[in-house]
Amino acid sequence: MEIILRKKPKNPTIMQGFPGIGMVGAIAAEFLIQHLDTELIGKILVDKTPPLVAVHDGKLIEPFSIYYNKKYNLIIIHSIIATPGAEWQLADAVVALANDLNAKEIISLEGIGSTTPGNSIKTLYFTRSKTMERLLKKAKLEPLNEGIIMGQTSALLVKADITPVSCIFAETHSNLPDSKAAAEIIKVLDSILGLKIDYKPLLKVAAQFEEKFKDIIVQSEKAKDLQSKKQMSYVG
Repeated sequence: MEIILRKKPKNPTIMQGFPGIGMVGAIAAEFLIQHLDTELIGKILVDKTPPLVAVHDGKLIEPFSIYYNKKYNLIIIHSIIATPGAEWQLADAVVALANDLNAKEIISLEGIGSTTPGNSIKTLYFTRSKTMERLLKKAKLEPLNEGIIMGQTSALLVKADITPVSCIFAETHSNLPDSKAAAEIIKVLDSILGLKIDYKPLLKVAAQFEEKFKDIIVQSEKAKDLQSKKQMSYVG
């Protein structure tokens, strides 16, 4: 695992949005990158992930990119390619980045499967930070008192012992990319961090966002299958 940084801002808030249920965290992170004044300052290389990049609209999308917004001293770690098996390494990378930059906190954005029918979207939180808990309660989020957290976020909660970690979850009724759930997370972030970012454009371009993520998911799965077939042909 290697972290490559062109800049090292001090005491930032680190936010991560990785693929998960409904791609909610990844969509929310991408929306922030597009609608805040951000610059690409680095990337994370994880040797347990397949050598795979995506090209979309003529732009290279690397597996784990690091963006920075100076106004809010905010670092956004973004990925749109699922990497099962690398969760612990990714958690190590995020913790190492937080320790290196003396980050104030880490915020993980996630989707969570809804158990109730209907179109309403509930947002929940889990945090060990008293300050963040007050802000999240003020934003009228419900605490996650019972449940199972899986994937990279769970690894991060186990690994991080210095920098406080907070998780914001939005319910989704589908495993397909869910921009509406991502918009609910943007509303929460606007409330607790004062980002002054309007979530409504995300709803307006939801179809475009969802189509983009679906296309990248399909292409990445095809690439993985092709790589697997090549490896089998070498063995055979």
